Amino acid sequence: MNEWAAQWLALLPAPLAQHAPTLALAAALAWGAGLRLYLVVFLFGLLGRLEWWPLPENLEVLAHPAVLAASGFMALVELFADKVPWIDSAWDALNTFVRIPGGAALAGAVFGDSGAAWALAAALLGGTVAATTHFAKSGTRAAVNGSPEPVSNVALSLGEDASVLGGLWLALTHPLLFLAALVVFLVLAVLLLRALARGARRLLGLGRPPSAPDRP
Repeated sequence: MNEWAAQWLALLPAPLAQHAPTLALAAALAWGAGLRLYLVVFLFGLLGRLEWWPLPENLEVLAHPAVLAASGFMALVELFADKVPWIDSAWDALNTFVRIPGGAALAGAVFGDSGAAWALAAALLGGTVAATTHFAKSGTRAAVNGSPEPVSNVALSLGEDASVLGGLWLALTHPLLFLAALVVFLVLAVLLLRALARGARRLLGLGRPPSAPDRP
């Protein structure tokens, strides 16, 4: 851990500083699930299988060959489906029912050894993070699909791939930096969702009706 991170840790309350890596891991799993659930499961399972990174006990199931095979196959399917206009939106719609509970389950599993209350709290917060990330992603992609050219769609998809890889690395190596970046991301995601909702209302003509002209 570098000197800068050590100084910040010293400023934090002791319980928070002690559990920062665990919090970052749970948050990263939930956030990553909102973007690329299958890739996140596959990568962490592979790290555990190759013994490159020690998985928490309740996440060791990710390294099982069956889980690796299933998550690897689905990650490959998603890699291509996410880069085809409109198919990506259909894929996002279907995975609404997978990413959010998946993010909640992964975050809860990180705190599985801390008792049922902590695991449930982590699952609730993890599901919220996964949902916010998922809806921001799917809303942005749906808006971009209105563009006649496919370049922006592919560029966004590649950016999401890179973001997941970079975010997971940051969470494992610099947990405080990741947590700070996640807070900024969530604030921006909420603002983005509000802007998308306003745009959708205007597009559908659901805005406020025009006020009646004053009578002479």
